[in-house]
Amino acid sequence: MQLRNLPTTAVQNRWVYQLGVLQAALDRLDELHEQWLATRDSLPASAQPGTPAFDDAVAEHHAESWSYLDDWASHGQALREINSAALSAPSSLAPPPTTAPAPGRRTSVRR
Repeated sequence: MQLRNLPTTAVQNRWVYQLGVLQAALDRLDELHEQWLATRDSLPASAQPGTPAFDDAVAEHHAESWSYLDDWASHGQALREINSAALSAPSSLAPPPTTAPAPGRRTSVRR
């Protein structure tokens, strides 16, 4: 949402690509998590953490997830960059800054 509201001069071209990578990775991690839950639920009751059946299933899940987590490690900083740009961008809701004193205020003059 922030990216859409930024002035085009404040937008880095790579951010659109990076957001696409992050969204695809997040979608795939969600799918893998659902698969893990189904796998975990299908394990026999005797397959508890520390048993080969459970640990092998977890290891496989983690192995499938690593590349998508790496995408987040590589491109996740784009979210902070976009947020920083949005915070420093001029707001269309705020009036432009002026150098004139506010009405009714006196400025002191040194003599």
